[in-house]
Amino acid sequence: MRKMKWLYGFVALLTIGFVAPVQAADFPTKDISGIIQWGAGGATDNVSRATTPYVEKALGKQIVLQNKPGATGAVGLMSVYNQPADGYTLLYGAENPTLYKVLDISQIDYDAFFPVMLIARNVGVIVCNNDQPWKTLGELFADAKKTPGQLKMGSTGPGGLPHVVSSMLKATSGVTFNQIVYQGEGPLTTAILGGHIQWTTMGMAAVREHLRAGRVRALAMVSDTPVPTLENVPLITATSADYKKFLPWGPFYGVFVKKETPDAAKKALVDAFKKGVGDPKAQEFIANFGSVYMGISGAEAEKFLKQWQSTTTWLLQDAGATKFSPDKFGIPKP
Repeated sequence: MRKMKWLYGFVALLTIGFVAPVQAADFPTKDISGIIQWGAGGATDNVSRATTPYVEKALGKQIVLQNKPGATGAVGLMSVYNQPADGYTLLYGAENPTLYKVLDISQIDYDAFFPVMLIARNVGVIVCNNDQPWKTLGELFADAKKTPGQLKMGSTGPGGLPHVVSSMLKATSGVTFNQIVYQGEGPLTTAILGGHIQWTTMGMAAVREHLRAGRVRALAMVSDTPVPTLENVPLITATSADYKKFLPWGPFYGVFVKKETPDAAKKALVDAFKKGVGDPKAQEFIANFGSVYMGISGAEAEKFLKQWQSTTTWLLQDAGATKFSPDKFGIPKP
């Protein structure tokens, strides 16, 4: 009898040993939660919602998307970080977490996550409300120097696209502004259209249709090369060649899971996103949205994140916009 009990126990241990890998290989067995770290209507939200249906087809499960904006995206990031590392909670994020440590927003950033895919990158556009008198970036700068820190600039908070570009402007041209913070590009768009702010910087993906419709005026492209269909918008380097040292630079959009997520789940997610975002219709959306497809994952994506972090944190440091030096966190100079 004791031999039979031992045999049953041994078989049970073997069964337990084989069940976990089978379950991991079967990922996903249920629907997945997707947390968008910015509000509705912004570029991250649009890219996330437009590409996810194609990924769902590849996964065979639904990805239930939810916006959780706040604290320059840290609310959404921590919401995912506080969930189990099982691959069932995705973070749809942008570039902001790479700056959290130097800005003292959070000690948790993308170092704690695995990049399932960096989907696309974008170009920033400096725009003003149509009621403003400026026709060029130089005219905006002239007024800013007459009234330092007074012109109303829309921002998405420390580390957001407008904040970083304003730091670039301060470091290069010595101009400062009154930054008014909104929870993402959706509310920021409403503010610029409604005249609640005078100017801002937005990703081309979020502002392109408003430019085409003449609802806002473009003053400069944060680029040193022309952008297709917007070749008439001046490049920021036309104002000063000193901006070239920061370029190319711009926002990006990606999907992440906690780093400790099982490898089988990571692989399933990477494969599904490559297939889904690679769908011709998803690619068409990305192109029409004014973004450049990236489609990189894992180590390749991590290398891009480190390079972006190095460039941007040291830009902010030189502009006096950081709480802590990048040196403190071992971030090398570019």
